[in-house]
Formats: sequence, structure tokens, C-alpha cells
Amino acid sequence: MAHSLDIGGAESSLLGILENIDKKNYQVDLFLLRHTGELMQYLPKEINLLPPNNKYSSLGIPITEVLKKGQLSIALGRYQGKRKATKRIKELHIQSDNNVVNEYSHKYTVKYLPMMSDKVYDLAISFMSPHYFVTEKVKAKKKVAWIHTDYSTYSVDVDSEMQMWDKYDNIISISDDVSKSFIKTFPLLKSKICLIENIMPMSYMKAKMNEFSVEDEMPNGDYTKILSIGRFSPQKNFTSVPKICKAIYDMGLNIKWYLIGYGGEEELIRKKIDDYNMQDNVIILGKKDNPYPYIKACDIYAQPSLYEGKSIAVREAQILAKPVVITNYSTANSQLEDGFDGIIVPMDTQLCAEGIAGLVNDKTLQIKLSNNTKSKDYILSNEIKKLYDLMEN
Repeated sequence: MAHSLDIGGAESSLLGILENIDKKNYQVDLFLLRHTGELMQYLPKEINLLPPNNKYSSLGIPITEVLKKGQLSIALGRYQGKRKATKRIKELHIQSDNNVVNEYSHKYTVKYLPMMSDKVYDLAISFMSPHYFVTEKVKAKKKVAWIHTDYSTYSVDVDSEMQMWDKYDNIISISDDVSKSFIKTFPLLKSKICLIENIMPMSYMKAKMNEFSVEDEMPNGDYTKILSIGRFSPQKNFTSVPKICKAIYDMGLNIKWYLIGYGGEEELIRKKIDDYNMQDNVIILGKKDNPYPYIKACDIYAQPSLYEGKSIAVREAQILAKPVVITNYSTANSQLEDGFDGIIVPMDTQLCAEGIAGLVNDKTLQIKLSNNTKSKDYILSNEIKKLYDLMEN
């Protein structure tokens, strides 16, 4: 079960699992809350996509729209969840950047939802949080839930989420650092953690990489092309890019920094571009259904995030043999080997700029990082065997 197949890191990872699973020996049903997203067309034909359900699809739209659709019980559940979340946030003195509202929305809506299927499965996977639906609305011999994010980076209602997670037989983490931050928050769940790293959808990437030319949008010239991909949200920290770019430019380096993505911070990013007079150097390309030709065209891939579980975009850039630079977020060391297949720079704007400038200036290091990526297995197709083990043991 997943929310949708919109473009995103978790969604790409899901596509990687569906692409690599042994369809001859395993029958796979996929239930989506919403049958939307650019990745829908790339579902392997052997995967059985279960029919859409209006009650589930009403979870991702405004409550006023839910009422217009006549889904009164869903609107009631979401309203109850919102009220109780607001109260709980005040009780716990939780900061604004939290996951409580989203969790409570599902927690108080689940009782109004129908079963996803009438089958009994060997394994049921809740791939995206909150993880209330698979425990209540699917029959299975074993149930597992996935963690995609670093739990040290936002606040949660620990008591409430503990009850949610504890209903699963196993909890799948995508990296050791993600496991550590999760266990620090939920120490009693340590025995349930299993590591399955993100599996990349390689046949999909190969098919899309040469689909079209991006020379009109990222023309060649006497400058270094830097690319970043992600939602325009606080996590990705793209609002700092114009200031970092200005600092690099002031060092005498000619760069163009391209941003692919969409989200609520776009206007703020544009304002920062104007504030630092970086209109010719920071270019917003917007949302792209296929980012791979752009990755192929860049000289350096940069991820200036404040936090990550394990960035799929960084992995994609490494698969395409690009020199990668990331900020020193808490899980950075699980993302790459500093100095071997990428470099890690400080969060501080000036120090970050100096680190990126050092890579721009050092062509030998760029070639070394690029060459070293070719010796590593970033696709991790063998990780799928761990999923088989969960089913069979």
C-alpha cells in the first residue's frame, strides 16, 4: 500500500521494488490511495493494481472537497483527527514542524474505511506513513511498515505512534542512520527493525535517461552546471541556494545552479534569487516528470538538505556517475563515502559555498568521484532477497 505514484524518492524506491521482485514466484497486488502520479505508467505489467476507492482517495484533498463528494464519514474522521491533533500538539508543546496532524488524520479516519481486498496475503506492506490502514484493513500472515525519514528531524506524538508501529511484525529501515534515529525515539521497537536499502528502478532509469535533450534548458557554456532535485520544502533547504550561489560567484567562479521540483517554498526561493541578484545563476526549472536527462547534463549534483532519510536523487546521480556534494545532515555518512564517491560539506552557508567551490575548481577530484561511482552497486537489487526472507521465515 502506498499513497500515490507521484514523482518522489519514496515512490521511486517503491517502483524499484516492484521492478525487481520475482514475478514468477510472487504475486503482487498494489493498493494506492490515489491513482495519480507520473510514475503510474511505469508500473510493471505483472503487478496487479487494485481498483481505486473513493473513500481512500478522499484522504488527500481538502475537507471541503470531501464534503462536496458526499464522503461525510471521511470528513468527520479527518475533522476529529485535526481537532485532537491540535490539542495534542499544545499539550506536548510540539514545534510547528511535526507529523502529528497527518498521523491523527489517518488514525481517526481508519474506522470509516472499507477493507482494501478480500484476499489473505503472505505479506502486507505499508510503504508510506502513517501506517494505520494495513493493520486494520488488510488480512495477512505478516505485516511490515517502512521508515523513509530521519526521526531526529521532526516532532511526533511518541505514545500515539508507538501504538501504531507496534502492531507490525517488522519495521523496515532504509539505512543504519535512519534505524538509529528511529530507535532513539522508539527504543522498545528495536527488535523489530530490519534494514532494506532503497532499490533503484534501473530499467526505468535507462529508458528515461536519453528520452530527450535538455540543451535548451541547460545549455553548454563556459560555466559549471550544478543541479539539485527535490520538493520546494524546508527539508530540502533550497531557499539557501541563492545565497550559497552568490558566495561561490563572489569567489570568481562562473556557475549556474538549476533547481528541479515544486512546492510551497517556490515564491520564497524566487524572492531570495532577487535579493541576491542571482537571476542569471539560479534557475528554477520546475517540476519534471523525467529528471534523468537533466542529471545526465549537469557537471555536479548538489543536495543542500537539512535532513534526509536516504536521498534517492543523490543515488540516481551516483548511478549516472556524477560528482556529488551533499550537506552534513545527520544521515550523510550513510549516503556516500566522503572523498570517494562524493563529498560532504558543512551546513553553514559560507562553508558550504567554499566546499562546493573547492569541487568546482578541482577537475581531478570531479573525475575521481565520477570514476569511483562506477565501481559501486547503487541499484542494490539483491536487497529484494531480504523481502523474500521476511515472507518465508
